[in-house]
Amino acid sequence: MTSIFTNSLLLIFCLSLPPPVFPLQDFDAPAAAAPGICFSAVTIHGYGCQEFQVTTDDGYILSVQRIPAGRTGEKLANRPPVLLQHGVLVDGMTWLVNPPEQSLAMILADDGFDVWISNIRGTRFSRGHVRLDPDDPEYWNWSWDDLVIHDLPFIVDLVFGHTGKKLHYIGHSMGTLIALASFSKGKQVDKIRSAVLLSPIAYLSHMTTALGVLTARAFVGEITTMFGLAEFNPKGEPVADFLKALCADSELDCYDLITALTGKNCCLNSSTVELFLKNEPQSTATKNLVHLAQTARDGVLSMYDYGDPDFNMEHYGESKPPVYDLSKIPRDLPLFLCYGGQDALSDDKDVATLLDDLKLHDVDKLHVQYIQSYAHADFIMGVTAKDIVYNQIISFFRNQNQD
Repeated sequence: MTSIFTNSLLLIFCLSLPPPVFPLQDFDAPAAAAPGICFSAVTIHGYGCQEFQVTTDDGYILSVQRIPAGRTGEKLANRPPVLLQHGVLVDGMTWLVNPPEQSLAMILADDGFDVWISNIRGTRFSRGHVRLDPDDPEYWNWSWDDLVIHDLPFIVDLVFGHTGKKLHYIGHSMGTLIALASFSKGKQVDKIRSAVLLSPIAYLSHMTTALGVLTARAFVGEITTMFGLAEFNPKGEPVADFLKALCADSELDCYDLITALTGKNCCLNSSTVELFLKNEPQSTATKNLVHLAQTARDGVLSMYDYGDPDFNMEHYGESKPPVYDLSKIPRDLPLFLCYGGQDALSDDKDVATLLDDLKLHDVDKLHVQYIQSYAHADFIMGVTAKDIVYNQIISFFRNQNQD
């Protein structure tokens, strides 16, 4: 039961919390051969796979995988690169828990794309740093702002540097957030050919997850005490103890917390869910979850709020954190947004707010797909996703390649 608990508790732990105050390249060669995502989830299916590492300008050592060809191994001269970016509390394995014929990463490789898989800081294969240890609280002094400023640029540069080509981008959940925030600042757009946003979460004000409501109402005090820890480790004892207490509430179905959090996923295979739970969840920074919670609570997409005008002034030169203005995303950047009617995290109303920000986008550059029966996890693990979503993504990419 604990594994189900730990998988399901995402950003909503920190709703309504006061924010904690934190004190103020070169392209790398493939990493040395060692058991990792390639070994455990790719090569076993007959695909070639390469492990890379890239070091960010603030010292984090990130793991990146490359699937350069399909299962046949056929070498194509003009394989367009595609970068897959996971969401919060998971890592690159989230793209690989389905069989090859249902996995987006392998479907893309078989369809002639050069596939790259990102793993952000703090996840199991990206816990290195040039001077900090994950046991050091300073290692966890970051939020998704830092993924925008540091992780995403260095991973994009890694792919661009090795391929010499603009890349297609696919993000899910928080992977959409960091892309949109980056694009709004005019960053990465010179190296991105197009972007696919699955279950976009630029805004979170209308989440319908029962867990969020329950936590905000009943356990704010306990959460505040528990999260004196800089690392939010879903597999650690403090979180497990809290979840046991949360389970005692009669309003919460402890046997179906995935649905309680993400919405009613229509199309998950039980064996896929089992494999997913063996690999996830991953650690993240508590500060990162607080930042996500601020987005949910305030309805504004801004940089991390230190909760005090003086601290904000110290970090930003102004009393309030700067806002990410998504209306400034270049209007000619091809975007494909895909969201579901049953998604409790990426709610229809919040996606509508995002689409309003994009109302001046070039009409032929903005594509939207709405799937009424889909919830949050269906987009990456749904057994029907290939026919309903992935084929549409491939068509979208091919249209951009013809430009």
